[in-house]
Amino acid sequence: MTKLAVHYMGIPLKNPIIVGSSNMVNNPEMLKRLQDAGAAAIVYKSLFEEQIQLESIQFQDEMELYNERNAEMISLYPDMQHAGPEEYLHKLREAKSMLDIPLIGSLNCVFTETWVEYAELIEKTGVDGLELNFFSVPRDFDTEAKSIEDEQVAVVEQVCKKVKIPVSVKLSPFYTNTLQVIRRMEKAGAKAFVLFNRMFEPDINLDTLQHSTPFNLSTEGDYRLALRYAGVLYGNTKAAICSSSGIYTGHDLAKMILAGADAVQMVSALYKHKPELITNILADLEKFMAKNGFGDIQAFKGKLSKAEVKDPYIYKRAQYIDLLLHSEQIFKKYPMA
Repeated sequence: MTKLAVHYMGIPLKNPIIVGSSNMVNNPEMLKRLQDAGAAAIVYKSLFEEQIQLESIQFQDEMELYNERNAEMISLYPDMQHAGPEEYLHKLREAKSMLDIPLIGSLNCVFTETWVEYAELIEKTGVDGLELNFFSVPRDFDTEAKSIEDEQVAVVEQVCKKVKIPVSVKLSPFYTNTLQVIRRMEKAGAKAFVLFNRMFEPDINLDTLQHSTPFNLSTEGDYRLALRYAGVLYGNTKAAICSSSGIYTGHDLAKMILAGADAVQMVSALYKHKPELITNILADLEKFMAKNGFGDIQAFKGKLSKAEVKDPYIYKRAQYIDLLLHSEQIFKKYPMA
């Protein structure tokens, strides 16, 4: 019988499938469905500092609508304050209490002080780990890449010093050298890396001539960038590697493990095909393992990583050149006439 158990940033998981952070996990019934379908862990929806700030401003505006209606009425609502992250933390505690599988908190902040403050609050809810979400959208021409990276590494270091639970980092793919950033963050204390964040991308509606905000769901095959980085990182980091984006089948999962990933995160496929898809993916993974004589995940993890394959160029630019030199193959598959 095949064994699917893995370890992710020191946390034992019954299999490699983690449900990524999304609105899906806000629903207690959905949490149960995900667990019953076979999810090994769940990352709770991110606590966004910007959302807390916006809600606080809106709350303050509403409280001041009727202030100072006459000379004797200074405020109708003295000493009332926005609850801040308390509602989020309450839901996080409830989610933790109802699950039998590990629950990982998720955090997305702006200021270093807030990263640390909210990380400590999330730890107190009893979650098993914490995921920090990093991305930077350039808004000016003067900010240097190094200053952005230095700030993010400093956040990882300060958070890891303050909390006892393991910390993972979910990265965007847009660093000049993602590998160096990962090395620096690992030295700062990160125990795992999730590859990669799906960035919000605006679109334009040609009928209304306005910007639109489409859902940014992954599609099948979107896993290839994460596969490449998993293959390069295997054997070069002690941190766990979690591949994200485009995981739709048991074969996708098997490929990620062959490249060197310890686990995967799924969101888009579950929105499209319901939580029960997890059961099918795990069944297909077991079939693949049985067919190839792999008794457990460790037996084939990293088997096709850069560190293990005989072709030294498989993960390098040479493969791109090879593809150009043999481009006639695409015309055989897609004839133009």
